[in-house]
Amino acid sequence: MPQPQSSRAEEAPLTQAERTALSDRRMFEAAIELINEFGTRKMTLKEIGERAGYSRGLASYRFGSKDGLLRELFVRFDKRWKEHLGERLQGKRGIEAIRAGIHAQRDFFRSEPNYLRAMYLLWYESLGHESDIRGVLADHHAIYRKDARQWIEAGIADGDISPTIDAEQFAVRYCAFMFGTIYQWLVDAGSLDIDKLFADYEKHIMTILRSGV
Repeated sequence: MPQPQSSRAEEAPLTQAERTALSDRRMFEAAIELINEFGTRKMTLKEIGERAGYSRGLASYRFGSKDGLLRELFVRFDKRWKEHLGERLQGKRGIEAIRAGIHAQRDFFRSEPNYLRAMYLLWYESLGHESDIRGVLADHHAIYRKDARQWIEAGIADGDISPTIDAEQFAVRYCAFMFGTIYQWLVDAGSLDIDKLFADYEKHIMTILRSGV
């Protein structure tokens, strides 16, 4: 009886680019595990390479330094978050964009808990010393506030949001809720009912945005 033949895709060896992408992905996954276990300061490139199943020196060769790897890890996290948010925004404006943003953050807790925990540990630990990550974080905080401010401005222009709402102040408070919630979750995840917390916040903020008080 003839044996089934493997597909060409199964037989074909990986290209150099594919091998590089695979090793990078495994090293980033290893970095996320190690950050969650030990924090960023105790993590080494040697441990990342070994945890990923490669030589001790591969991570150092590929990224140059631990800050280089962490910076690239953050870039990938930011890309993943923007794609996640973009899927939920889908051209929404004003108050519906804000609702979508709230849902996106809530759902990110569910779908990417390990990645989210690792990134925020990285961010918080970067505040204690000068590093490239600190500057990158400041830039992205400004972008997050800009997004929220533009949602408010669009909603006011469309008549969905009260014109008495201060877009800049709303953006600051909106981001403070998001980052503050993540901080509390990092400290004691079991003490928070994420679904209820976000549902209550959504109800509260929608009332304020429509009424202006």
